[in-house]
Amino acid sequence: MNSIGEFLRARDFLLRHRNDYEFACRNFEWPAIGPRDEFNWALDYFDVMAAGNHKPALWLINESGAESRISFAGMSESSNRVANYLREMGVRRGDRILLMLGNEAALWETLLAACKLGAVVIPATTLLGPEDLRDRLDRGAVRHAIVGAAHTGKFDSLGGEFTRVSVGAPVAGWHPLEDSRRHAGTFAPEGATRASDPLLLYFTSGTTAKPKLVLHSHLSYPVGHLSTMYWIGLQPGDVHWNISSPGWAKHAWSCWFAPWNAGAAVFTYNYARFDAKSVLTMLARKPVTTLCAPPTVWRMLVQEKLGDHPVSLREAVSAGEPLNPEVIARVQAAWGITIRDGFGQTETTAVAGNTPGQLVKPGAMGRPLPGYRVALLDSEGLPASEGEICLDLAARPVGLMLGYGEAGAQPAGTEPLRDGYYHTGDLASRSEDGYITYIGRVDDVFKSSDYRISPFELESVLLRHPAVAEAAVVASPDPIRHAVPKAFVLLAPGQVPGVELACSIFRFVRRSVAPYKRIRRLEFTDLPKTVSGKIRRVQLRGSGPMPGAREYREEEFPDQ
Repeated sequence: MNSIGEFLRARDFLLRHRNDYEFACRNFEWPAIGPRDEFNWALDYFDVMAAGNHKPALWLINESGAESRISFAGMSESSNRVANYLREMGVRRGDRILLMLGNEAALWETLLAACKLGAVVIPATTLLGPEDLRDRLDRGAVRHAIVGAAHTGKFDSLGGEFTRVSVGAPVAGWHPLEDSRRHAGTFAPEGATRASDPLLLYFTSGTTAKPKLVLHSHLSYPVGHLSTMYWIGLQPGDVHWNISSPGWAKHAWSCWFAPWNAGAAVFTYNYARFDAKSVLTMLARKPVTTLCAPPTVWRMLVQEKLGDHPVSLREAVSAGEPLNPEVIARVQAAWGITIRDGFGQTETTAVAGNTPGQLVKPGAMGRPLPGYRVALLDSEGLPASEGEICLDLAARPVGLMLGYGEAGAQPAGTEPLRDGYYHTGDLASRSEDGYITYIGRVDDVFKSSDYRISPFELESVLLRHPAVAEAAVVASPDPIRHAVPKAFVLLAPGQVPGVELACSIFRFVRRSVAPYKRIRRLEFTDLPKTVSGKIRRVQLRGSGPMPGAREYREEEFPDQ
């Protein structure tokens, strides 16, 4: 059986057994596609599936009411035009493309086009500022950038030898992607794509000052996301809405590979600012059958009267951080649907989850998904009922990354692929019946509104403020965002704590980082340390204001 035959065999097996978890896990086998085998998901699967297929592949709606639907056949043709255009612009196999677009048709067209060309896409959120972009251009070895017209100004001061392509209004010095429309709607590849060839390079926060570069292949994400398709419970003909921003791995998970692997339509509602009532109105008006949203969104939705918004949902899932049981209960009471948690990383596809038709235990993120063998290892590296979530490399899952995209990405001795396991850096416990409950990160990284936050990165920014001598950033509980960054700051000699200085620090950080990384709480205090001089963050987490100290909140300074 050839590569595409192997892929379809595995996909069809999971679709047939979507409600039989035990059978699926016991009998599922990843497609037998070797690293040197030829496989290009966009050419071998998507284009073949899309031929003559006029069912919707992409359904876009804007706040203005503007609506567009693109069929699978139309998406195949338009992505061919983009691929031909990019080839004319000099894009070659292995070239790295920085892709910085919102949820618009050009995003999906370009992703498919890059896949067909054998180029490597570096997804970038539109929230990034010049400093973050400089890092991506340099360490990502970017040769081409495709950017929304509204964000091209961020590149004005960056320089660099890379092709600049804009989407939207014309921009001086940038080539318009609009010109792709004059190119042919058929595409012929130059050379073969191997399954192990790189396809995606994600920048993701870690415990070091700079994000890690996570490299995925034409096999690991396109085929690996069969596990994500199974977790969500997607079926052919579904209309799937994943509330997620482009630039992050979760967007590729659930706005690209998982739904299109199942032959489902990707639905997107674009808004300038999230509004729970508008989202619920859209859910009630449109035939959305499956919904994936981060816990922050679910917490906002349940603040409204869910019962006033009858929905067409069959499946509802959540990922990114544990979802509190009361939210699950309120959705169940209003809509008769149980939100199912799942777990995975940028480095993987969906690893564990509560799957359709199975018992959902409040607080648990489910059980290992088909194709994944999960071990919990204690500090000695031995199997335990509570420990670090690890993947057994003796049966390496297809959905695991190729590796980190640069040498020295991890300090010596902390490489995640070691001792026969991939170490996720996440802690969990497992019950006797196999359900896994998430505990937290092994290191200090935490999530805020589904965005991963690196304390080290924020501390590095704080230390650039002239009044700051030392700083420690930890997660502070928040009812909406689950957690927000809180900074404990030791001031430099001669500095006086107070409202003016707090405002100055908030303003400084706000100018220096992307909006989702901003410090939201601030406290001036001495920092507890170990005998060796290391800051004891465990003493700061969840402690509230230290004795005699005042906690400043960013919202106290709305005009900063």
